[in-house]
Amino acid sequence: MEMRSKFTQGTFLLLSSLVSLSYSYSTDEDSSQLMSRRLLNQASDMSIQQYLIPHNIIREERRLPPLKWSKKLAKFASWWAHKRQANCALIHSNSDYGENLFWGSGKDWKPGDAVAAWAEEKDYYDHKKNTCTKNKDCLHYTQMIWKDSLKIGCAKVVCRSGDTLIACNYDPHDNVLWNRTIGST
Repeated sequence: MEMRSKFTQGTFLLLSSLVSLSYSYSTDEDSSQLMSRRLLNQASDMSIQQYLIPHNIIREERRLPPLKWSKKLAKFASWWAHKRQANCALIHSNSDYGENLFWGSGKDWKPGDAVAAWAEEKDYYDHKKNTCTKNKDCLHYTQMIWKDSLKIGCAKVVCRSGDTLIACNYDPHDNVLWNRTIGST
């Protein structure tokens, strides 16, 4: 008898919860939109951190201030990446922002992969002379550690070819090796 009473009580609580839940969803049309928006924001925050964390680890090694996320730069990076989506060409936007572009074969590339590829250029940068090794590129790395850059915004697209293009834009822009010292220790 006591077992049946607990079962009946449990069934009643479960059913009343479901009725209450379904009633709240039927009376509040915006609740599913609110839930979707929350999930999208959480996914967006995780994506943002996938760009920010590896950048800021590299900047911390040089005792530079961390970059902060800029929705404006992210919107620009997304616009430019989508412009390149047809052919996935690594063509720079020539905007007033610093810019790093990454291409990877296939669609499974992550933001950290792009940042790691740019960071590998560290081996080709001579901080004391403020130059790249002859016939080597280090400008993606120097853009990441440019001491005056404080904001970043990035985007990823899968191109029509099925390959990945990642664009990151930095503000303020200026990592020109021959004009000023890059980064400080």
